[in-house]
Amino acid sequence: MNNFQYYTPTKVVFGKNTEEQTGALIKEQKGGKVLVHYGSGSVKRSGLLDRIYASLDEAGISYVSLGGAVPNPRLSLVYEGINLCQKEGVDFILAAGGGSAIDSAKAIALGTKYEGDVWDLYLKKAAPMDAVPLGVILTIAATGSEMSDSTVITNEEGWLKRGLHSSLVRPRFAVMNPELTYTLPEYQTMSGCTDILMHTLERYFSHEMDTDLVDSMAEGLLKSVMRAARVLLKEPKDYNARAEVLWAGSLSHNGLTGCGRSGDWACHQIEHELGGMFDVAHGAGLAAVWGSWARYVYKDDVARFAKFAVNVMGVPYDYSDPEKTVLEGIERLEDFFRSIHMPVSIRELGVELTDAQIKELAYKCTYMDQRTVGGIRKLGKEDLAKIYEMAR
Repeated sequence: MNNFQYYTPTKVVFGKNTEEQTGALIKEQKGGKVLVHYGSGSVKRSGLLDRIYASLDEAGISYVSLGGAVPNPRLSLVYEGINLCQKEGVDFILAAGGGSAIDSAKAIALGTKYEGDVWDLYLKKAAPMDAVPLGVILTIAATGSEMSDSTVITNEEGWLKRGLHSSLVRPRFAVMNPELTYTLPEYQTMSGCTDILMHTLERYFSHEMDTDLVDSMAEGLLKSVMRAARVLLKEPKDYNARAEVLWAGSLSHNGLTGCGRSGDWACHQIEHELGGMFDVAHGAGLAAVWGSWARYVYKDDVARFAKFAVNVMGVPYDYSDPEKTVLEGIERLEDFFRSIHMPVSIRELGVELTDAQIKELAYKCTYMDQRTVGGIRKLGKEDLAKIYEMAR
């Protein structure tokens, strides 16, 4: 097991009607002027936005609003939010929605306190030094951004999708009412479940083997999410299943299942370029490329992939042919994706990749041939092009 630090300062307020505590929670954080940042019209249509405003009014907290966050959140809206916060003297940001609204709010929080162009932080030209504090009201189980230190933004100029990590953007609180996820369409629900699985798998697939405790937690989380996803296909308003995946989303991305190991993250990097270029749903994009990535790298750590196949996917271990066990495990996870109506190829995302686009995706994924990605195997531009080709 590697050395590690584990830091999760977010206060979680979980359960029915918890959004009614929003005003009191912001008061605890000494917030006086709030930016309420949200995504699409669903926050309005559901009445959630009105309930948030009522809670803020009751607490005597003034606020301004900015909607419009979209999947693969845009840098242009971040700039708009920064200008609004600076103009209005905002000292607390509240994100209401899913990972897109939260990631966008985190970028606004950083940019409001940064004298230069916030995009510099995502390009690693400068390090974050300060941020406006923020809290979140979660409406989808997916990214885990409500308890993570990460934020990902898409720059429309060149359609580059880039992320950064900073404890400055860990939310001060996360309000999590499973009932707020009832109205999600099936595709978004299952895409979210897939994202949760992938956040766990990215940490699980690492060369460190002496991590049995963390492995067991990750394996249990993976199996719980798959069970709950199957329930939600039939009963989208099953409270317990919604609660399971909502809490799993937080645990999958707050660092718990990565303690003591390095992780891989190649699939996320591969998908980020797809999301940047084609604006596909993040979880669906991950499902579309995972099997091709796994088949390309598994020989670099057959034991780890076999452990996943046996402990998570229920494959009997074939002592005479461990690779057969591995390949069966990969196929069973793809079968699961198919069963919840997720794609297992880029074509199933509705994207027909050209050879030129494959080269561009691989080039951008390596930051213009300046880095490799992955942990199980270090992947360069040529490797990534082959994986995109396999996934096509």
